[in-house]
Amino acid sequence: MKSHILTPPVAQPGAAPSQAATGRTLNWGVVATGRIVAKVLGDLQALKDANVCAVSSRDVVKARAFADEHGIERAYGSYQELLADAQLDAVYIATPHGQHFEIAMAALVAGKHVVCEKSLTINAAEARTLVNFAGERSLFLMEALWARFTPAFARALAIIESGELGEISWVQADLGFLAQYDPAWRLFDPKAGGGALLDLAVYPLTWAVGALGFPDSVQAVAQLNADGVDTQTAINLGYAAGGHAQLMVTLTGNAPQQARVVGSAGWLATNTPLHNASQLIVHPTDGPARVEEFEAVGENYGYEFREATRCIQQGLTASPTMPWEHSVKTMELFDTIRASVGVRYPNDLLTH
Repeated sequence: MKSHILTPPVAQPGAAPSQAATGRTLNWGVVATGRIVAKVLGDLQALKDANVCAVSSRDVVKARAFADEHGIERAYGSYQELLADAQLDAVYIATPHGQHFEIAMAALVAGKHVVCEKSLTINAAEARTLVNFAGERSLFLMEALWARFTPAFARALAIIESGELGEISWVQADLGFLAQYDPAWRLFDPKAGGGALLDLAVYPLTWAVGALGFPDSVQAVAQLNADGVDTQTAINLGYAAGGHAQLMVTLTGNAPQQARVVGSAGWLATNTPLHNASQLIVHPTDGPARVEEFEAVGENYGYEFREATRCIQQGLTASPTMPWEHSVKTMELFDTIRASVGVRYPNDLLTH
């Protein structure tokens, strides 16, 4: 069978090192200074054709301190100031989900290419508006779903495509951790798009989509807290051809964080965590089991930025590995799940 997610050139067998340049140097700005940015930044800066030259925060003192710590030249006290920087080609947005649409749209209006953390937006209406506008302006826009770009995931898709596992019938994947309640934390804030679904479910879903595609039906049950966000959600996906996927995301406990893909001739599994696996365990029905190992390059975020850089250099508006259609379909799926379990966000009431 053919996998439903295309492998980027950087993750193809025999590809050049992910840090190697693929064209002209791009000047990057970073919106936000949170924990994820500190993890991601080193991998972006390691690209030979990436120059991270500006960062913004709502607190200019915090932005300046972050810039000094990470060797970034310019610091701004708002994303508006950063987007007015004429030297920037592209921006990486890592704010809470509830701010993604506003900032990504402002960046596109300013003529910047955009890589925006997952989930791309709060809902499908926002996602459609963003991709339509990016298309009108011929600007690159990509959801930063880094798990799609890693060699381990690419190898799993190659195994599926090879037919070694036979016809794929079932995917099971989970992701979760124990999050101590704090109403000020974005994970529990409805305005920020809090909850397990938007923060975690894209990763288990990536395995279902890669093996089986987007589903024909969805059922979900969820546990909501007093703030109205989901602290645990179980998702069943159905496929007209007969396949099924069972996905679980939780903020209530430490999950195995693994994926399993089952076919008529065998199965494979990841080690922990499924979104950045270092091992694939392959169990053919008629042959010995084996373990395939993968070494990380930095934190492994560099692969998504290599692909974004390549696409911008080549004048593409979307990555074939993370196409706009998939981002919109994901948000449509999440809209359906949220409607069924009763999660509503303030952004759902806005018209853009």
